[in-house]
Amino acid sequence: MLSYVCIGTNDMARSVAFYDAVLAPLGFRRGTAPGEEERTGWAGWGTSEAKGAAELALWLCRPFNGLSATAGNGTMVALKAQSWAAVQAFHAAALENGGSSEGEPGLRPQYDDDFYSAYVRDLDGNKLAAVCRGFTSAQ
Repeated sequence: MLSYVCIGTNDMARSVAFYDAVLAPLGFRRGTAPGEEERTGWAGWGTSEAKGAAELALWLCRPFNGLSATAGNGTMVALKAQSWAAVQAFHAAALENGGSSEGEPGLRPQYDDDFYSAYVRDLDGNKLAAVCRGFTSAQ
């Protein structure tokens, strides 16, 4: 349903390092060249598809209007994880790189029996989740 998500930042270099660290456990890689974000104001992450093409689904940028980036109240980006370990690594990487916890890794039976997730805020206050479905116990 979604083509991509764009998240605003006030400090591109710090945010790129944060997203490099927290997206790696989920299998997402940066598809833009190192340093390109300082030249263009954009950095993108995604997965490689057939024949090496990259589908960049999460973008980081400075706001077009020149004002400060702010987090939306009630806005959250949820990213798919392949395992509980990936959710745990995502959460740990966020905390190690200056993010804050909004919910420790764990099952969320209020959503569904197999809904395993963790919630963090990035350096600009944007809320992110990593979600693994399909398991009711650790793999």
